[in-house]
Amino acid sequence: MSVHIYNTLTRSKEAFVPQEQNKVKMYVCGPTVYDYIHIGNARPVIFFDVVRRYLEYAGYDVDYIVNFTDVDDKLIRKAEQLGTTVTEVADKFINAFYEDLESLGVHKATLNPRVTEHIPEIIAFIQGLVDKGYAYTSEGDVYFRTSKFEEYGKLSHQNLEELQFGIRIEVDDRKENPQDFVLWKGAKPGEIKWESPWGDGRPGWHIECSAMARKYLGNTLDIHGGGHDLQFPHHECETAQSEALTGHPLANYWMHNGYVHINNEKMSKSLGNGITVNQLVKRVKPNAIRYFILSAHYRSPLNFSDDSIAQAENSVERIVNCEVNLQHRLSAFSGNAQSAASSELDGRISEITAQFEAKMNDDFNTPDAITAVFELVAEANQYMSRSDATAEGLNALLAALSRMNAVLGLVLEKEEGAELLDDEIEQLIIERTDARKSKNWARADEIRDLLTTKGIALEDTPQGIRWRRL
Repeated sequence: MSVHIYNTLTRSKEAFVPQEQNKVKMYVCGPTVYDYIHIGNARPVIFFDVVRRYLEYAGYDVDYIVNFTDVDDKLIRKAEQLGTTVTEVADKFINAFYEDLESLGVHKATLNPRVTEHIPEIIAFIQGLVDKGYAYTSEGDVYFRTSKFEEYGKLSHQNLEELQFGIRIEVDDRKENPQDFVLWKGAKPGEIKWESPWGDGRPGWHIECSAMARKYLGNTLDIHGGGHDLQFPHHECETAQSEALTGHPLANYWMHNGYVHINNEKMSKSLGNGITVNQLVKRVKPNAIRYFILSAHYRSPLNFSDDSIAQAENSVERIVNCEVNLQHRLSAFSGNAQSAASSELDGRISEITAQFEAKMNDDFNTPDAITAVFELVAEANQYMSRSDATAEGLNALLAALSRMNAVLGLVLEKEEGAELLDDEIEQLIIERTDARKSKNWARADEIRDLLTTKGIALEDTPQGIRWRRL
């Protein structure tokens, strides 16, 4: 069964067929790096990480580009507030973004191009639009002529007349039409700027993605993604300017994730209810944040609350514990003990794996894919309790869980705050066991206290003491 994607452009699910066999060109709009990312920003970061992982799981080679907007009105204001430069602000929050990616178990993109490093490409792109009559200059600015692009509005499914009356557009006498959007902004005194054929200035927001996407992925992307709020105007404007210049579709498949609300309210600065990722990971396990984001279909709205994140922590712990228990149960087999897994178990694993893949193939239905993971967890827990469990069977279950986790990333490779390596923990447990045998209770208690402070819980099982990270 092939992957099917809900295409925002056509408002329907379509079978995914990339332009090149086994090769995917994927571009997702990245952050404007003037502050720490919040939980709303984290949704596309995590979701499109999973899209990329699943396409790789399905055998595709994915070129995954996520840009940084490192020059913008917000960065200029931030630099003024901090008494520093736009570049220094951008560098600070790009580093913070990478730290957040690592904490959330998000794989880095193939490339993260910065706007300020692509000014020549942006200027050339704008000049091409001017030459073709799709752009015009006005008092040092350059605007896109929306009336000349007949399909303007096709992505957001609006027309120019509807936009005039249905969308609040700032009145600007320098524009031919209110819907025209800026490609190049003339520099104001003291602002960061670059030379151009139209005078010193800087790029408009929409043009940057079109220029960078074209440079690294060509005229047409397989997938273009981002948050629902980017459909209009950002992606609509991208579509218009790119297709006006190249004559080719900008993207064959458009994907947009839904909003994240906080306690059933829209997240906004005016309400003061924003939650940054770097704050959240200090009190919530990162894999619980991933679980929370993936627990609803990506096109649906998602509500963040203390209850919802607590439920996510409890749920993801069941998956983590299953993996730990499988590894611990396997450790009870001496040497290279090998025996065949039962055909019944193999069949059940295949059935659950097929269910997982079917749900991911159906427009990346992560909540139902997680349901399949829990079916595997239940199967594993039941199998581990059997006296006739074999190493081969345990390995088969562990391998299946690992394959699913490679897509969803719910068991993180590195637990935040874990200071002890697995081998060090095992050695301390052996030392504690020996201390107890020799009735050195003080040392035994000391080791237990040390492990507790490092977030390690010890449990007695029929197979001996096992440990897990809290």
